[in-house]
Amino acid sequence: MYVKVEALSFAYHQTPVLKDINFSMSEGEVVAILGSSGSGKSTLLRLLSGLEMPDQGCIIINEHTLCSNRVFVAAEKREVGMVFQDYALFPHMSVARNIGFGLTKWSKETRQARIDEMLMLVDLLDFGKRYPHELSGGQQQRVALARALAPKPDILLLDEPFSNLDAELREKIRFELREIMKHTHMTSIVVTHDYDDAVSIADRIVYLEGGRIVREKKVER
Repeated sequence: MYVKVEALSFAYHQTPVLKDINFSMSEGEVVAILGSSGSGKSTLLRLLSGLEMPDQGCIIINEHTLCSNRVFVAAEKREVGMVFQDYALFPHMSVARNIGFGLTKWSKETRQARIDEMLMLVDLLDFGKRYPHELSGGQQQRVALARALAPKPDILLLDEPFSNLDAELREKIRFELREIMKHTHMTSIVVTHDYDDAVSIADRIVYLEGGRIVREKKVER
């Protein structure tokens, strides 16, 4: 398995949030974590990304142990891409500079080639010099996706990626996002409270209730 999460538990101020979470993923698989507000969805992403430390449990991605009872790899050292609910683009940076933000250790030529590749991937090749406030919500989301994909992470995490979009754009972006993730063979976890979002984008749905996985469902296409 490309991703293994075993016996993962987390409490906030002694209040249990996640309880004995176990699941695995194949490389290139897209999994939706579906649950209501307070079910622990976003906390699970924070644990996977290294923004929180679990009370117990193990996370292994691409044969690298990111946390266990003896290991904890800090967030900045994990090969994890994150797309936040509000996109978290830097308003004072152009689209191109936003996308290249995580590529500071790359050579200038390699970095520019990767930025151009990402702009082409998300169909924004002519938008590199624009700023986030000059883009639509859907375009901003694609920039956030390109920025997360640019460093070639082992896994992509998306937190409620459609919540800021209107209904018509939402349907279009769902399709575009799945196409991009499948084209790049990106192992991805999408957190959502919306069943239609989950069915549209995922290969498999993991249902989270009260901090526990209660069932899983394969999406038939």
